[in-house]
Amino acid sequence: MTKDKGKIDKLVEGIADGQRRALAQAITLIESTRSDHREDADRLLEQILPMSGKSIRIGISGVPGVGKSTFIESFGMHLIGKGFRVAVLAIDPSSQRTGGSILGDKTRMEILSRQEAAFIRPSPAGTTLGGVARRTREAMLLCEASGFDVILIETVGVGQSETAVAEMVDMFLLLLLPSGGDELQGIKKGIMELADMVVVNKADGDLAPAANRAAAEYHAALGLMRPSSPNWKPRVKKCSALNNEGIDEIWSAIEEFRTKLWESNEIPDKRVKQAVSWMWSEIKESLLLAFKDKPEIDKALEKVESEVISGKIAPATAARKLLNIFLKP
Repeated sequence: MTKDKGKIDKLVEGIADGQRRALAQAITLIESTRSDHREDADRLLEQILPMSGKSIRIGISGVPGVGKSTFIESFGMHLIGKGFRVAVLAIDPSSQRTGGSILGDKTRMEILSRQEAAFIRPSPAGTTLGGVARRTREAMLLCEASGFDVILIETVGVGQSETAVAEMVDMFLLLLLPSGGDELQGIKKGIMELADMVVVNKADGDLAPAANRAAAEYHAALGLMRPSSPNWKPRVKKCSALNNEGIDEIWSAIEEFRTKLWESNEIPDKRVKQAVSWMWSEIKESLLLAFKDKPEIDKALEKVESEVISGKIAPATAARKLLNIFLKP
């Protein structure tokens, strides 16, 4: 990538035309950590921003083994069959030792990945809090500018990442297994409170009765929680992603959700708040990077850390000492 304005304009043109190659190149650019690439990325985002915002943004999470990839593939194929274009942004766990990631989503969603109306992009979670790729929000805007109607953001699993994803989507969908009460005990109350819809997957064959019981238990649990919206009470749905059963009912509920919350102005208001929160998140990330990159901090850090470890100074005192060095002209 380069600072050449003409190349950025050409990239914007390709995105507007729905070219998948241009979209992939643009996401690679925004994920780059190089400062010159960041300048290009900012210029790119500024140009595509007016073209974004027309999709429905859905966060999808669930416990390990719940069948997220199978569900997303079945759901995505269903939407394509209805004439929609679908983008999947999958957050992959990064290696804590090497920073590498397991980018296997195109293998896990083999049928969906071959569709012209689908775009699947795995992004390494890196060190971003909660395991959510720092540039997922920007990738989402790029997909919208490229004409994708539905943006699906798949998280690593149930954990801190759910809160981060819920703060960047319109609707949060939680996939659960048909094991009912036992699984409910292992799910943090805060995760359930985030859900706009709970979907019990694998509701087929011998598991069908268990799925019915689980759905009733999850419905009862949601009934004890205060809904986040006055215009929407979280729903519980059942499906078999493997057999493509129940997918249409889930999509119908999502459409109802979007219609109600768009007409009540909740989604537009939510997106405004998310944009402000995104700005502050960027400020915090950028300040931390600038802090660590300052040579004076690099020199003082080891000594100050050793003083904290040995108990010579309190962590708060150490933080103020380093901040004073950072803020010194």
